[in-house]
Amino acid sequence: MVAESTITVDGHEIPVISTNTVVVGTGAAGYCAAARLVQFGTDDVVVVTDKIRAGASRNAGSDKQTYYKLTLSGHEPDSVRDMAETLFSGGSMDGDIALAEAAWSPRTFFNLVEAGVPFPHARSGEFVGYKTDHDPRQRATSVGPYTSRTMVEQLEKQVRRNGTRIIDACRIVDLVTETAADGSATVVGLLCLRTDVRAADQRSRFLLLRATNVIYATGGPAGMYADAVYPHGQWGANGAALRAGVHGKNLTEWQFGLASIKPRWNVSGTYMQVVPRFISTDQDGNDEREFLSEAIEDYGRQMSMIFLKGYQWPFDIRKALDGSSLIDLLVYRETVLRGRRVFLDFRSNPVRPDFDPDQLSPEAYDYLDRAGVLGLGNSTPIERLQHMNRPAYDFYLERNPQIDLEVEPLEVAVCAQHNNGGLAVDQWWQSNVAGFFPVGEAAGAHGIYRPGGAALNSGQVGATRAAAYVAARRTDDPIDHATFADLAAPVSRAALSLLSQANERATSGEDNTDALLREATELMSRNAAVVRSRASIDEALHQVKQWLDDYDTLMVADASSRRSVNRLFLIRDIITSQYVYLCAMADYLDRGGRSRGSVLYTDPDGTLPQAGAGDDPTRELDLPDIFRFQLDGGALADVIQETVWDGTNTPRFVWRAVRPIPSDDEFFENVWRGYREDRNIH
Repeated sequence: MVAESTITVDGHEIPVISTNTVVVGTGAAGYCAAARLVQFGTDDVVVVTDKIRAGASRNAGSDKQTYYKLTLSGHEPDSVRDMAETLFSGGSMDGDIALAEAAWSPRTFFNLVEAGVPFPHARSGEFVGYKTDHDPRQRATSVGPYTSRTMVEQLEKQVRRNGTRIIDACRIVDLVTETAADGSATVVGLLCLRTDVRAADQRSRFLLLRATNVIYATGGPAGMYADAVYPHGQWGANGAALRAGVHGKNLTEWQFGLASIKPRWNVSGTYMQVVPRFISTDQDGNDEREFLSEAIEDYGRQMSMIFLKGYQWPFDIRKALDGSSLIDLLVYRETVLRGRRVFLDFRSNPVRPDFDPDQLSPEAYDYLDRAGVLGLGNSTPIERLQHMNRPAYDFYLERNPQIDLEVEPLEVAVCAQHNNGGLAVDQWWQSNVAGFFPVGEAAGAHGIYRPGGAALNSGQVGATRAAAYVAARRTDDPIDHATFADLAAPVSRAALSLLSQANERATSGEDNTDALLREATELMSRNAAVVRSRASIDEALHQVKQWLDDYDTLMVADASSRRSVNRLFLIRDIITSQYVYLCAMADYLDRGGRSRGSVLYTDPDGTLPQAGAGDDPTRELDLPDIFRFQLDGGALADVIQETVWDGTNTPRFVWRAVRPIPSDDEFFENVWRGYREDRNIH
């Protein structure tokens, strides 16, 4: 059972909570893990989180947020192996993880159904699906724009019914680990900052958790970029894990896409399919220009490319040469290179006052015809949006501040949306540090490409498999209190010292936490986001390394301000992640890596995007040379970059072959015997 005690470090009494398993995070993956642990017989569980109502699962979404699973309807054939092959084909994907995500997708999907998530089924009970991006079947399903929020809400009900203790306002500071003589590490606990404790309070600002296992559902490192669609309050905590020696995997692989910035929301689906007008202004909102026409001169092609952004929403370098991802690059040019602001204008049509559907591609024309849009006559984008998807229009009316797309444009940018890489895990989502299980977006479970909605399935499968492994193999009590105190003392002492020194400087200097956070995130969006070059990566790496090296003496934080103290430890985590991720990007280029996935790596010998239409469709567009690129052609798709770091020296990188999809023994008697012996959990 959960027990409480204290340890004293340099005169500071820090409370210690002891438990078998700590789950970090209250998103869909975290709540799933906590509920599954109890279901599997492990009720010695504590959940900690920095803010219960924050996080991407609860607050992010899109036009029709997708959940990806095995086909459960219709006559179209599908199989576990087929789905695993789809996931595996994304490149740099481990086959054992792909097989686990496919095999357990029905189990985790039906767990959500039974928990109360209203996934639609037909009269006979078939759970119908539709085709999403990178999906050869119709495996996708949805409950609307808030699929993940609904998942969180229903899973939270389970956790609260179980009586599992949830501790709010806990920022992860560091992992506490024990290293064996052979160099292998085991997690033994966590140090957290209590962000609800004031300087005048009698309680300690810090909290230690002593545990046999940590299931790490902290989300992706969302705080790395200024231009991000992650909701405010979703920061991630990969830096603490990387400092503790947890290996990284595929850290270079991100997804980027167009999103509104206030509020942060993906402008995918219907927002693009109704063909809004793209405009840019100066920083004061003046000098309006319809900038897409500078590069996409053909009226019908421009409209068709805007339409395609609806379901080709993530930036895909393969579609940047003469396809819909050219739009992302043109938006990037306006915002990052020209310093302008970009808006979607739903009040009027692109290029011409009238809407001429006859100029659309057959694909776009047919879709809008079937949606009933063409029957509206000479319509505007807002009329088409209200006809096709009224809730998408209402969404912005319901925000604070309210945005009425009938009367004002919507500001957008190319934003970081998801980290396909992350912390390296095995088929049971355990990392190289024993007892430490990253799940959800914190885990590097994906490859270069993934089907839309695969992340939600991966989070549920990873959380379930981690919980199953803990319940079967890691039920021991935490290490003894005295040993834990010895291991936790230096970690706690470093945190106390950082806070004390930063506060001392506040007497003579101005608090710099907000300024450094803004500078660091803007640096990453400018130098290492959807468009990167060796020069821009090196520039960012030099600056971030300097911040990291000087952090103990650089920071000025007023201890009387809970926000300032919180930012002190948050920024350290962010720039730690930035440093390791930037090193991974530089190593990728050293390996000969070129543009792939959702990233353009500038190549002076490469090709600029092409006109794609007219007398000379292969003519290079008049664009900055920063957009010159060469596709990697799958050259590194069969290998994975793993990051090894001890928290002090320069990260080391290991390139290994992908683990193939296992060919398990499917003879029933053999599987049954293994299941009787150990549930085939090993």
